[in-house]
Amino acid sequence: MKPTRFRVARPTDQMPRIKTFYIEGLGLTERGSFQNHDGYDGIILGIDESSYEIEFTTHRAGSPCHAPSPDNLLVFYLRDAAAVAQVVLRMSQLGIEPVVPENPYWITRASTFEDADGWRVAIVNSQALNS
Repeated sequence: MKPTRFRVARPTDQMPRIKTFYIEGLGLTERGSFQNHDGYDGIILGIDESSYEIEFTTHRAGSPCHAPSPDNLLVFYLRDAAAVAQVVLRMSQLGIEPVVPENPYWITRASTFEDADGWRVAIVNSQALNS
């Protein structure tokens, strides 16, 4: 398999808060959006010019979705401690504080945050893993 793009897609009923968390907090960029596509509205977010994307959808009739467990993570490996510190600062300025990860492996290796739907994101310093 040689995909040209990789996208994680999931529903939300907290679209404004999700946008704040992923765009303003994590620093992802909006690549596109859609309205009333068979009853769904959505936003597609990306990481710089990479082919990795996250899509969030909401159904006009409602899209309740609970995270399956605190151990479900999206893990972002950043270039160094300064890049991680920038994300942690932006999240703090938005009133979003780190949470204790379910898996103890991440306690000393990442800053973990929970979005409005309860899904977790781990921010990792890639350099620290190689030392």
